[in-house]
Amino acid sequence: MTWLKNVFGEKKMSALVAGTPAPPFELPAMDGSKFSLTEALARGPVLAIFFKISCPVCQYAFPYFERIHKSYGSPKFTIVGISQNDQQNTAAFLKKFGVTLPVLLDDPKTYPASNAYGLTNVPTAFWISEDGTIEISSVGWSRQEFEEMASKAASATASVPTPIFQPKETIADFRAG
Repeated sequence: MTWLKNVFGEKKMSALVAGTPAPPFELPAMDGSKFSLTEALARGPVLAIFFKISCPVCQYAFPYFERIHKSYGSPKFTIVGISQNDQQNTAAFLKKFGVTLPVLLDDPKTYPASNAYGLTNVPTAFWISEDGTIEISSVGWSRQEFEEMASKAASATASVPTPIFQPKETIADFRAG
């Protein structure tokens, strides 16, 4: 794990890095079901995206993650959003930004999954391989890391890669979370 100091000089853990074992978690989903990382990994890799509804970079990134979901969602690959907000506010966010990918709720009082993954910023996305190892740890918006995740999703589903970005879109290379 990597440790950083915040502006007050306090030691803070940064998000888990590639090569680190992904902590298992079970969280409720927006649809009322339960999600288990361990069970999902038994079917294939998982892309877990932590977010907060008030985060402008999350609002920027989520429509693109939705495109990965629509292009590659399958039983062989799981993509989930993990909201740090309550169910009602998360539902409003999903509707506003047209998000249909499965979304889980991290308890906004204790943040068990967010804390297990060492989050200090959102959005933070983790590509987790079937063996439970984090292969990509992406904090904020990184076009390069996003494209790597889209490529891995295509590979995991044995799909022909499809363009996630539209030709006329201006896509930022990086935005801090």
